Amino acid sequence: MLGLGRERIEYKTPDQVRVMRRAGLVVADALHAVREAARAGMSTADLDSVASDAIRGAGATPSFLGYEGFPATVCVSVGDEVIHGIPGERVLGVGDLVSVDCGAIVDGWHGDSAISFVLGDAGALPVDAPDDAVEAAGGSAAHAQLVRATEAAMWAGIAALDGGRRLNDVGRAIEASVELAGELVGVEFGIVEEYVGHGIGTAMHQPPDVVNFRVRESGPRLRPGMCLAIEPMVTLGTGETRVLDDEWTVVTGDGSRAAHWEHSVAILEDGIWVLTAPDGGAGRLGELGVEVRPLA
Repeated sequence: MLGLGRERIEYKTPDQVRVMRRAGLVVADALHAVREAARAGMSTADLDSVASDAIRGAGATPSFLGYEGFPATVCVSVGDEVIHGIPGERVLGVGDLVSVDCGAIVDGWHGDSAISFVLGDAGALPVDAPDDAVEAAGGSAAHAQLVRATEAAMWAGIAALDGGRRLNDVGRAIEASVELAGELVGVEFGIVEEYVGHGIGTAMHQPPDVVNFRVRESGPRLRPGMCLAIEPMVTLGTGETRVLDDEWTVVTGDGSRAAHWEHSVAILEDGIWVLTAPDGGAGRLGELGVEVRPLA
């Protein structure tokens, strides 16, 4: 959320980044377990249980549970819910667009990541599933296009961290990616501006804010030791949102569908490392001409 301003940024040592990588892999495993388990007929609380078992089974602690009173291990947001959906009795159906946000703590250090998927008749559909395959499985091609556009925007934003530039290059890259994706499918996607990415480390949310759109200011210079959560939220309508009466769930103002993707990334002396991606981001960033530099 906006509001961290110019507070002091926490720079991490290589050893601290290594611990954050351990937390990031716990989050990656938990999200993989949720994705693999998701089926029509399950409740959002069922998905929360899957994530809880994965995190606690790894000896880690959920970041979200109890955070400012949040009552669950993960956020599960469905349909027009953008972020912060509270798991409960809601039953998932074929064609639902589902976003799951997850955090874990290892030895006092946080990892944070989010995925979105369209639920087909046999489970979560692959992000790269062709539109006709999505529709054959009971999903909407438009929803699948939104998921792909949001994921691509996240990777574009992560790639912008490479090379020691300025923080707000991330937002410029994300917005450009969203615009291009919309042009390719003939849709004008909306970018949520009220909620943004953030620093991460000994707390789940730290300075600096990481916006997902173009701004005039260049922002602080990207420096080794920064760890940032890059998390675009994109809609099939406008970027306007409102909060439900539960005081957590953020929904689109116009009822349009939304998607949310996130990874935690470390900036190192010689490059970047995606802490919450099993391969460190090598696959997707390699496609963008960025080489990942994991710590030994």
